[in-house]
Amino acid sequence: MKPLHRVRSGELSRLRAALAAALDGGPAVWPVPDAGAAGQLDEASAVAPALREVADDLALVVETSGSTAAPKRVALSADALVASAEATHDALGGQGQWLLALPGHYIAGAQVLVRSQLAGLDPVPTPDGPFTAAGFAAAASTMLPEVPHYASLVPVQLARLVEGADRDPFVAAALRSFDAVLVGGQALGAELAERAEALGVRIVRTYGSSETAGGCVYDGRPLDGVRLRVVDGEVQLGGPTLASGYLGDPERTARAFLAERGERWYRTGDLGELTAEGRLRIRGRADDVIVSGGVKVALGEVERAVRGLPGFAEAVVVAVADAEWGERPGVAVETTAFAGLGDDAVQRQLAALAAAVDAAGLPPAGRPVRLAALQAMPRLDSGKPDRRVVAALLAARA
Repeated sequence: MKPLHRVRSGELSRLRAALAAALDGGPAVWPVPDAGAAGQLDEASAVAPALREVADDLALVVETSGSTAAPKRVALSADALVASAEATHDALGGQGQWLLALPGHYIAGAQVLVRSQLAGLDPVPTPDGPFTAAGFAAAASTMLPEVPHYASLVPVQLARLVEGADRDPFVAAALRSFDAVLVGGQALGAELAERAEALGVRIVRTYGSSETAGGCVYDGRPLDGVRLRVVDGEVQLGGPTLASGYLGDPERTARAFLAERGERWYRTGDLGELTAEGRLRIRGRADDVIVSGGVKVALGEVERAVRGLPGFAEAVVVAVADAEWGERPGVAVETTAFAGLGDDAVQRQLAALAAAVDAAGLPPAGRPVRLAALQAMPRLDSGKPDRRVVAALLAARA
């Protein structure tokens, strides 16, 4: 057993040193947000006694965002982190310098630090404070010219950069300077991807989670060493990048991680399918399937369908209560374009959404019955939409 130390993610130099030591067999590190509820990071008060020591092979603990469930403390070994970083560099064509645009207490941010450590190159952080296109471009301009440039973003960050690039050639040039921009954490809308690619941005869509040491499926195909299968509609992943489990939670670990014939598998909870070309296609979350009038509806598929409409590229679909059907899809979109619309105009928008659902081959139960135009989409710190808050806002507008 060895110690587990908590480090604020904003203390970048300290976090980098702690993570480097952890990869080399030293104490494990648990990055936490700068303004965490624990206040001062006093090990005696902030960490339960049972969690102050971990197995010798563990290097990192990442607490999930809890977008759809209670947060989990994912425990990752040094071997899993290194396997993920090396597979990423193999997929991208070699090591390079990374721009750090996400906090180190998220797996995507932590993996930028791991990849940088293995490459022997300092990561370049974006300026402190809210993420901005100008800050991203300024940081990119300081990167070493003789090595490949990489970045890891979530879709909301990419959207800000694309909008900034439309106004500022400096931002557009910065985006084009990257040999690869990994985009993950949530689904990347087709409209945003097309706008970015039209600017010359080399996007790599990633799929994975903290439990897989970050993205492990790139553009629909697993990285070297990663195993992928779909069982009863659920995506399951295996290979050397898998987490050891959840810290201090053996029951949840047993539910999420399976052992079959000497191989471990992680049950992602995502619904998916393999295309004829062998690429993974995510349909949505298994826990986001509603039963509406006796018909199962995957809200992720409804969301994908409505996002194809102009003005709905970043729409969020959640379940809303319905007296007749039990539950139906509701749509929230961040825009002022629909604000103040009368009932007739709202019904026309809902009819357009229903037509998009029908065109996607989804059942009539998937047609949205409620639409909310929000000035700002509620988001978690990770940039993901806070679906629980969105659902509450839609419920309040019943």
